[in-house]
Amino acid sequence: MKRVLILSLVALLCVISFSVTKLVFWTAPDPQQEVFWKELVAEYEQLHPEIDIEWSTIPAAGSSEEAILTAIASGRAPDVCTNIFSGFAAQLVEIDQLVEFDKLEGFDEVVEKRKMGNILEGWKIDGKNYVIPIYSNPILMWWRSSLLKEAGFDTPPRTYSEIYEFSKKFVIPQERYSVQIIQGRNWWDRWFDFITYYYAASEGEPYIDTSKGRAIFNNEPGKEVATFIDTMFKNGWTAVELVSNPLYIGAIAGGLRGPWEISFAQTQFPEIINDIVITPPPVPDNYPKDKPIYTFADAKGLVILKSSKHQKEAWDFVKWLFTKEDFDVKWLEYTKMPPAREDLLDNEDFKDFWNENPLAAEYAKYVAYAVPPAPITQTVDVQDLMTFEFIEPLMYQKKDPQKALDDAVKAINKILW
Repeated sequence: MKRVLILSLVALLCVISFSVTKLVFWTAPDPQQEVFWKELVAEYEQLHPEIDIEWSTIPAAGSSEEAILTAIASGRAPDVCTNIFSGFAAQLVEIDQLVEFDKLEGFDEVVEKRKMGNILEGWKIDGKNYVIPIYSNPILMWWRSSLLKEAGFDTPPRTYSEIYEFSKKFVIPQERYSVQIIQGRNWWDRWFDFITYYYAASEGEPYIDTSKGRAIFNNEPGKEVATFIDTMFKNGWTAVELVSNPLYIGAIAGGLRGPWEISFAQTQFPEIINDIVITPPPVPDNYPKDKPIYTFADAKGLVILKSSKHQKEAWDFVKWLFTKEDFDVKWLEYTKMPPAREDLLDNEDFKDFWNENPLAAEYAKYVAYAVPPAPITQTVDVQDLMTFEFIEPLMYQKKDPQKALDDAVKAINKILW
């Protein structure tokens, strides 16, 4: 009997000594990202046999945000999750669901090693860090060089007035337009038109004062942008509806695009890709030539959920990811999206990729000047109001620029205040 007890005790001790901690890790449902994360998870588990990472993509739902909120409400939230934009992070902070990274041992060292200190400033919520950005996609202008030359332009227009001059020479009514000004009517489209133009015109200043909970874009930069949009529609130099793939078939000469457009163009329109010239977004005429031009950052990051029972192990995993020497190099190779770090052009690790991908290198130049969306909890409602009160009235010439701005700000402040 004593022998049996001893053997049972030894067996129990063996089980305890080899117990495995399970971490649930969700990532974006994107094929390139899935290959990347699968490889890293396997490597980490091999290095740490005491950790079992249950990795999957974010469950299917109306949106990633909806899936995550549903999981939180039902007590099935992951330990670590990616695909978080700044506005959704603010929403999660408001309901006390995120771990504050500043309190975790070694966070400052991670920030320094990855060279992302300045980038993190745009992600802070109430002065604190709850998200580590993974990538930052600057939104830039794509121009067809051959179409510019048709109108006598050897270089792309930089300012609003230069676009007006180009438009006068290039546009054929009802046939072709100069620039796609508005991306669509969905709430997220405002990131890729008005907010991009606003950051460019304002040198990256916020359109929402988060300290006061007030929309402030009916200011001088906002008026410059609104007048630009109004002028383009009023003169018929852009259109409410455009044909599919307008840039590639010559229906427009330019438009705002993200770096994901590179792979699309290379595969779908290989005969056009060498005709593309990439520049920052247009700016007001008085914008200083010696200052960098800012833009919007389509950026997503990683968080640790407060509900995690294994926050230390989760942080160890996250810390390993962001200090791993080849983490960002592999990310870039797999996804073609610029990592959220400030040394992309100076770091030797990335030079081969930029040399082989010159269009992608243009995006790398602006990562340091790409600003994420306002970290507010009502992103969808705010940007819907931008559309209804501001963008659509300018598209259909129902309001003058200042009134459209003032109406939008007034409506937004009713829900923010």
